[in-house]
Amino acid sequence: MTAPNPLLPRIARVARTVPETADIRTFALEIEGEKLAHRPGQFVEISAFGAGEAPFCIASSPTREGGIECSVKRMGSVTQALHRLLPGATVGVRGPFGNHFPLEAMEGADLLFVGGGIGLAPLRPAIQFCLDRREKYGAIEILCGARTAADLVYQREMEEWAKAPRTNVVLTVDPGG
Repeated sequence: MTAPNPLLPRIARVARTVPETADIRTFALEIEGEKLAHRPGQFVEISAFGAGEAPFCIASSPTREGGIECSVKRMGSVTQALHRLLPGATVGVRGPFGNHFPLEAMEGADLLFVGGGIGLAPLRPAIQFCLDRREKYGAIEILCGARTAADLVYQREMEEWAKAPRTNVVLTVDPGG
């Protein structure tokens, strides 16, 4: 069977939302039909019906069960509409689009992931992918930053990441000024 056309929108149901910070929420989306065949680093276009469509990185690894997750920072009309959605609501999803991280080519190597705030979202699926295949990689260093401690995303997961063998997580807060 051929994969669905990524240019055609598919209906997805909001399975759950996870508040990450005051203005960032992670949406777990269950897409109708065949599972989305994505790779860490790719993105989707999400339609908030009545508000518009915008691109969002896929913030979950294809090694994880279920649909996809996207972390959304509330900034404009589409993201505000998404933040108002409750579990059970529907959105449109097109994709996946874009390039992916060449994680298979990095097998055996030590890895360094550096991200801050919502910029950690595109790295999260790569981190999950590597930790789900932990035996294939060398040491893993994860450096996460934010303006304040309240702005650190994926805090619950970072505790899990730090427990993985040969994995070090460093958190930093720099309000600037």
